[in-house]
Amino acid sequence: MRLLVIGGTFNPVHIGHLFLAEEVRTVLGYDIAIFIPAFIPVHKKLISGVNPIHRVKMLELAVKPYAGFAVDSCEIERGGKSFSIDTIEHIKAKYESEDKPGFLIGDDLAITFTTWKEPERIAELSDLIVVHRLFKEEINLSYPHKYIENLMLPVSSSEIRQRVKDCKNIKFIVPDKVIEYIEKHNLYK
Repeated sequence: MRLLVIGGTFNPVHIGHLFLAEEVRTVLGYDIAIFIPAFIPVHKKLISGVNPIHRVKMLELAVKPYAGFAVDSCEIERGGKSFSIDTIEHIKAKYESEDKPGFLIGDDLAITFTTWKEPERIAELSDLIVVHRLFKEEINLSYPHKYIENLMLPVSSSEIRQRVKDCKNIKFIVPDKVIEYIEKHNLYK
């Protein structure tokens, strides 16, 4: 089974996350895209006081209708800072796939990849896949990688959080079940 690893805060998950996962999964022939929410992200500031369990639950609701998607909460369960190398090692051990997992990185984070914990080991244990998030042209990455020419959807979790706070519509940019969950638990207010 070919696995694609997609990490992030998913605070909240939105159509950009889902579309990108499906685009890479189908273009590169992965069987399952595994979404892994960070407990404490190392490369991004986690905004808002939303409990990590809420982020996991919203992800589970978002991916439930799709056979090619799954959620693994290993970083939440592990606690502490979420390092990609620990997650890649966990995925390899848990799923026992003979193939290297794909590891999706947005170009916004790929520009700092050399500063990550054990980037050489990440590149050794996984196939790095870089996608456009901020830049229309390819960035220079000194590790072996694949670049996907993906559609860049102009939606962000921070914008969604602000829209919820301002009582603005988020329908069609966030899955309906996630919207219901946000409303039920009064998140991002």
